[in-house]
Amino acid sequence: MTITVRSCAKINLGLRIGARREDGFHELLTVYQTIGLHDVIRVSVARGSGIEIRCTDPRVPKDESNTCYRIVEKAMQALRAKGRVVIDIEKRLPVQGGLGGASANAVATLLGLERALKKLLPAAEGLRIAAEVGSDLPLFLVGGTVLGVGRGEQVYPLEDFPGTACVVVTPVVGVSTPKAFAEWDRKLTMAGPSDRMVELGRGLSAWLSKSNSGAPFRRGRAENPLLELVRAGIKNDFEQVVFPEYPEVSEGKSALERAGAKYASMSGSGSALYGLFASREAARAATARLRKQGWAAQATVTLTRRQYWRRIFS
Repeated sequence: MTITVRSCAKINLGLRIGARREDGFHELLTVYQTIGLHDVIRVSVARGSGIEIRCTDPRVPKDESNTCYRIVEKAMQALRAKGRVVIDIEKRLPVQGGLGGASANAVATLLGLERALKKLLPAAEGLRIAAEVGSDLPLFLVGGTVLGVGRGEQVYPLEDFPGTACVVVTPVVGVSTPKAFAEWDRKLTMAGPSDRMVELGRGLSAWLSKSNSGAPFRRGRAENPLLELVRAGIKNDFEQVVFPEYPEVSEGKSALERAGAKYASMSGSGSALYGLFASREAARAATARLRKQGWAAQATVTLTRRQYWRRIFS
């Protein structure tokens, strides 16, 4: 029996980079948001042993370095299950795009594996395994609007943003996350020491504490979330190091703004960019305009938590 799961992407609604930790990771603060663009994962379990990954995209590793391979290895052990697991990955999301494609693939594989085996991991165990495999895997076990702290693996569900029209632009170049972090560290060394943790705290306050009623992370309902984002001044710190190295990525953000985006940003460490629009009609018009200019653009929508879980299994 083959289980099919949609592997939905994420964008980052702001991303602040803090100090480098003793374990080599950086302190991060971000708000993850799942969106409708997705890959397709098919998982089957047969007699035998081993893990096989199939994918027509040559950039996707098919050995134990693949996040899907690693999460299956850990999950099979935790579930005390046996069998030969075959994972077919249909790539629609860009590789090294900052949309969490590889991480989403791994979580979709885990969910498909559970259904194929008819065994479920306890929620805490699933989150633990996901965090061991990669920093932004746990968010895909939550979905919707999610606060990410620590190295990004500590996730907390937030009150969902309403579904918002979105356009994603994917430049041809891919950006390596380790290289982006290395360039960030080099930039900070040259600029001298700074207390990034203070800025992280201010960012958290700006994003989540405006117009609240005193309850943690409750957002005011009076104002359009798009305007709240703009007025909060949220930003992605990676833009400071990626834009100088890849001018075409910076140009993509400007193109989104010229096409009418109320807010535009790079997602993760790039190279994908997104713009939030006032309506689906505006997003579709912007997509047509951007494509005429030569950009690879796709219109989509942000997904609430409920929509996310419906989408991945529909």
